[in-house]
Amino acid sequence: GAFTLRLLQTTTFQNTSFTDTEGLGLLEDIELGSLDKHTWSIRFCQPWVRPALPHVDWDTIENLLKVYLQQFNHLINEGAMQWDIPYPFVVQCVAGCILYPNRTSQAFAYVGYNGQDFLSFDTENVTWTLSQDTKVSRYVQSFLQNYTALNELVEIIFNDTCVDEMEVLLHYGRAAVERQ
Repeated sequence: GAFTLRLLQTTTFQNTSFTDTEGLGLLEDIELGSLDKHTWSIRFCQPWVRPALPHVDWDTIENLLKVYLQQFNHLINEGAMQWDIPYPFVVQCVAGCILYPNRTSQAFAYVGYNGQDFLSFDTENVTWTLSQDTKVSRYVQSFLQNYTALNELVEIIFNDTCVDEMEVLLHYGRAAVERQ
């Protein structure tokens, strides 16, 4: 059947200088790893996950994750101040891909704000779609749509890297996935 790889992020913005971020990686319902919220490093949850990729790949993923989270927090706080959004608030992101038996795949990304759908990323058209039509969501959509480097990176990660890494993880974790 089809397999889904999901990365979940929940960030609570308490004020302009304090955020709390939780992160989790799932293959189907199997916890692959979680984010150490103090160091933003990956804690592996299954013994077969770390050996699935070379250490240098995990180092690269962890470094990209740290840069992403730093930029994410900065941009969200900047927007919150510009739009006078009251603290605290929560931003949730889920992203990943589905690998079908015929080797086709479908990527996805969704953003939530305070528990409500906010935006989604259309990987086919490389566009951000509104889930709610507000001044803030239109601003964020416009900002993200014009952030071409991010959109290109998201497209590559979801359409190529996600599927390639999932196949490796499936190879290493096949017994765990089949037991599920």
